[in-house]
Amino acid sequence: MNLDLELLRTFVAIVEQDSFAAGAESVHRTQSAVTQQMQRLEVQLDKTLFHKSGRKKTLTEDGLKLLEYSRRLLALNDEACSAIAGSTLTGEVRLGAPADVADSILPDLLQRFSKTLPNIRISIDVRRTAFLMQAMKRGEINMTISAKEHPEYRRIILRTSRMVWFCSDSYHFDRTQPLDLIVADEPSFLRTIALDHLNDAGINFRIRYIAPSLPGIRAAVLAGMGVTARSEEVMGPEFRILDEADGLPRLPDITYKMYIGSSPNPLARHLFDSLEKMFS
Repeated sequence: MNLDLELLRTFVAIVEQDSFAAGAESVHRTQSAVTQQMQRLEVQLDKTLFHKSGRKKTLTEDGLKLLEYSRRLLALNDEACSAIAGSTLTGEVRLGAPADVADSILPDLLQRFSKTLPNIRISIDVRRTAFLMQAMKRGEINMTISAKEHPEYRRIILRTSRMVWFCSDSYHFDRTQPLDLIVADEPSFLRTIALDHLNDAGINFRIRYIAPSLPGIRAAVLAGMGVTARSEEVMGPEFRILDEADGLPRLPDITYKMYIGSSPNPLARHLFDSLEKMFS
C-alpha cells in the first residue's frame, strides 16, 4: 500500500483548519471533493479517521496516529522539492511579526532568510499576535511569530525571554494604593497574563492607560503614568524593572515561536524547513 500525499495534505489541512469547510478552502477544493478524498483515504487504510462529536468531527485514535506520520511525510516531500529547486526559487514570502520582536528576533531571521534564498522578496506584516494568526489561517501571510500555543500548526521555538514589570524612574509604586497599569487594548496575550497574575496575587490595580501599539505603551510608561508587563528586551535601559521585592508577582517566561500555515507556498516551506534545521 502506498499513501497518497495529496490525500494526506488534505487530511492535515482539515485538522489544522479545524473543519472540512475551512480545510477545503485551504487546499482550493470544494467541500464535497474533500469529503470524497477522506472517504478514499479511509478505504485505502481500512480505518475510520473521524468520528462525530456534536456538530464537529474529531480524530479517532487511528486519525491521531496518521496525523503525526502525515506531517512527517509531507515535510520530507516538501523538503526534497525545495532542495531540488534550491536557489532558483523566486517570488514573495509574507511574514508576520508582533511589534515586541520587530527589533530583537526579526533582524536575525531576515538575515538567515536572505542567505537561504537570496532571490526572494519578503513582505513583513507587524501587528498584534491574534490578528497575525487569523491572517495566517486565511492564507494572507505564510508564516508568523507568536508567543501563544497553537498546536495545530508546525512550529519552531526561536527564543525564550523573561516577562517583567516595567516602570519609569519617576514612577513611585505605593502598595497602599491600586497599581497604575498600562496595557494594550484587546485582544492581548500579555495583557491577559499580567491581569491574571495580579488577580491571583490579590493586588488591586486600575488600568490607567490603554494603547493600541507598543510605542504608545512605551511612551506612557516613560511618562511615569504607570507599570506595564512585557518581555525584558522590549523596553530598554531607560526603564526600571519591578519584581517580588517591590510587591509584584513573578511573571512567566515568554517563548516566541515561528508558525507556518497549513498550505504554504514552496518558498515558505523551504524557508521554514531551513530555519527548523538551524534551530534544532
